[in-house]
This record gives sequence, structure tokens and C-alpha cells, in this order.
Amino acid sequence: MKKINLREVYPFYENDCFVMVDDEIAEIFEESKLKEQNYQRKVYWNKAHYSLDRDDGIEHEAIFVSMSPYEIYERKMTKQELHAAIAKLPDIQAKRIYAYYFLDMTKTEIAQAEGVSVMAVCKSISHGLKTLEKELKNFEE
Repeated sequence: MKKINLREVYPFYENDCFVMVDDEIAEIFEESKLKEQNYQRKVYWNKAHYSLDRDDGIEHEAIFVSMSPYEIYERKMTKQELHAAIAKLPDIQAKRIYAYYFLDMTKTEIAQAEGVSVMAVCKSISHGLKTLEKELKNFEE
């Protein structure tokens, strides 16, 4: 049994009121107090004046700004141009660039998978990127 002060637990108590409670209940009160302190720290840290736990989409809207139709179209065209430029590359360069940038493989992993040196993969990706740069500049003109 533990002795707790209800004035510390309930804000509407004006005077001290001590009560004996089971250990489990005292632990629940202590856990609740720690969670509230953690929440207040989050609000202070994030300079938030609204609930961080609400499901009204505030966080989503703050992070993911919706794109205009023009931006959606521009992104789609850029992807098409990029895919067309990658398709014009030699097969080995295209595969290595795809593995490195889209599959998040390291150059060492690519070299081991193909049975070649890491330097060969590095040079291939470098040459492929230069070719892509030239090709994409042609799309702009």
C-alpha cells in the first residue's frame, strides 16, 4: 500500500488529501503523471499549440503540401523524360544506374552481383550520368 496525495493527482482538490492505495494503482497514477509530463515536453519542443495526437490531418497537411495540377503534370513529364533518357543508355549503364539510385544498392553490391570491379561500376555510373545530363538538356531545348 502506498500513500498518495489526491491534490497532486486531481487539479480541483484545493487541500491536501492523503489516501492509501494499492501499489498497482499508485503505479498507474505515476505512469499517467510521466506521460503527461512527456506530452507537455513534446508540445514545448515542437512549439505546438494544438494536440499532436489528433487525427484531423494537421500533421499530414503540414508535411505533405498538395501539388497543383501544373506541378503534377510537370512531375509526370519529368519522369517520362527521365525514363526515356535511361532507355537510350547502354544496357549495362542503365542497369547499374537503376540498381544504384532506385534499388538503393551500393556500388560494391552491384560489383559483386555482376562479378566486376567496383571501379568499373563507378566509371559506368559516372559515364551514364554524364550521358543522362546531356540527354536531359536536349529535352529542355
